[in-house]
Amino acid sequence: MRQGSHKRDFSKNSRLLTLSSLATVIGGISTLAACVLIALIHLFTNLFFFGTVSFADRSPSHNFLGAWVVVVPVVGGLIVGLMARYGSEKIRGHGIPEAIEAILFGKSRMSPRVAALKPLSSAIVIGSGGPFGAEGPIIVTGGALASLLAQCFELSAAERKALLVAGAAAGMTAVFGTPVAAVLLAVELLLFEWRPRSFLPVAIACAVAGFARAAFFGTGPLFPLVTASPNGLALLSCVVAGLLAGALASGLSVTLYKIEDLFGTLRIHWMWWPAIGGLIVGIGGYFEPRALGVGYDVIDDLLHMHIVLQVVVGVLAVKAVIWLFALGSGTSGGVLAPLLMLGAGLGAVLSHVLPGGEPALWPLVCMAAVLGATLGAPLTAIVFAFGLTHDANALLPLLAATLVAHGFSTVVMKRSILTEKIARRGRHIYREYGVDPLERHYVDEIMCRDVETIDASLSVQQALETYFGSRQTHRAYPVIRGGKVVGMADRTVLESGSNGSGSLARSISIADAMPDNGLVVALPEETCKLVAARMAAHGLQRLAVVDSTETMRLIGIVSRSDVIELSFAHFEEEHRTEHFRPFIRPRSGQLPG
Repeated sequence: MRQGSHKRDFSKNSRLLTLSSLATVIGGISTLAACVLIALIHLFTNLFFFGTVSFADRSPSHNFLGAWVVVVPVVGGLIVGLMARYGSEKIRGHGIPEAIEAILFGKSRMSPRVAALKPLSSAIVIGSGGPFGAEGPIIVTGGALASLLAQCFELSAAERKALLVAGAAAGMTAVFGTPVAAVLLAVELLLFEWRPRSFLPVAIACAVAGFARAAFFGTGPLFPLVTASPNGLALLSCVVAGLLAGALASGLSVTLYKIEDLFGTLRIHWMWWPAIGGLIVGIGGYFEPRALGVGYDVIDDLLHMHIVLQVVVGVLAVKAVIWLFALGSGTSGGVLAPLLMLGAGLGAVLSHVLPGGEPALWPLVCMAAVLGATLGAPLTAIVFAFGLTHDANALLPLLAATLVAHGFSTVVMKRSILTEKIARRGRHIYREYGVDPLERHYVDEIMCRDVETIDASLSVQQALETYFGSRQTHRAYPVIRGGKVVGMADRTVLESGSNGSGSLARSISIADAMPDNGLVVALPEETCKLVAARMAAHGLQRLAVVDSTETMRLIGIVSRSDVIELSFAHFEEEHRTEHFRPFIRPRSGQLPG
């Protein structure tokens, strides 16, 4: 075998085909769930605002209820509060934090109640005027359906996670028609890893959902837009837009949780909070009807500059207030669509003063920047904005402004609007992740090849005197018989094998004293992370390295200290600063630096 020929760029997974097959089914199921959710939203919108049983797409802003419009969101909030209390409390909230919590802390298990009640409750809230979009609910619904399907098969928690995320991302794809952005959302927010085992099922489910949605919603972008190529001044404008978008995102996050704290001081059961939030929504909707509901029509008008500045300011202010109070009340809703509208509104205001591009560019740029900064997912926001509009000319401004906004929010904010909710439940999530240094190295790179061994024919007494006396150099030694490793001997093992009896220790061989609970060894092609986990699981400090489990021929030994040295090297890479002067030739005998 050539040196290193056994090593792979990615871990081998024989179950990838099974996961991919299930992901294909999940893509179709999530698309159907998205269709049902949107149909329910249309149904309840028509029931609450127009008094008809219809699945037609109508905006609540066209209602003729007059002052009675204030009551409609209150009724919707009351119904959802009852559903949450007597159905499942997990239907409350944004949707994405609940999915993250199930992934990281619930072994990716979600209940049938959540799968049934989340879309129904969200449709009632949005249909009664709640200022939310369908993306948060469908992420939870798609994830819950995928989790239920995964629980029907014998899968690990990690495999269930891949399928849960596949369902969530496929649901988002079905609603918005943005499969690439949905995959990036999974990578930036939900998977917390980069492995073919998890990435490929997610991508397959999104691809299936992307093709399947064409049968229900068509193939075009949700908000088609074409802007002219920006000039050099646009870079400065992107910096300004990014900073303001980051400030808006940070302000929204802080305000939301202050409002949530305010609801927490109320001396009534949380079941009534959504009705109180609905009252704020109703009052806002009375003065500015276009702030009610999903608001895709308003987003489209903002992107195409079809709303005058005074109306933009009014819609922006009312939407922000009613969205924050509704979400802070703990009702069932999402964050993506409201953030799109608020960001586009900011851009519509700035379009009158920012140079370097046509006015229609800035609502799109600010829409992505606010979304990326609020979620802490800049790549998702950039590709999402492109997927919604197919405006290729805007890609560079989108990149610049969104990254500025993301940088601003990461400096100013400790947590995003999603992770703050989880942290308040006592579970902090660290969003940064990279390749574990122990996964970058293999056992044959760190093992000691010059190994001192014990012959299995020695008596326990001889071994104790020879290897575990005053000149003991190692905690444990491999035991060899006929060229094969038969055990690892340390003082505890030998003394327990002889029951502490001196006469027995002189008569019994080491081979007979070895426990019969299975020998734990390492293979040269295994990663150091895998071996470190094996040591921890069995409480061992040294493992014999064998060429294969069939031959059991000893080729080295790996210890816990060998593994720790890799972590120390990684620590030095991160924290030790160095200064090199490569253009100055060192004098003879002098090191550069």
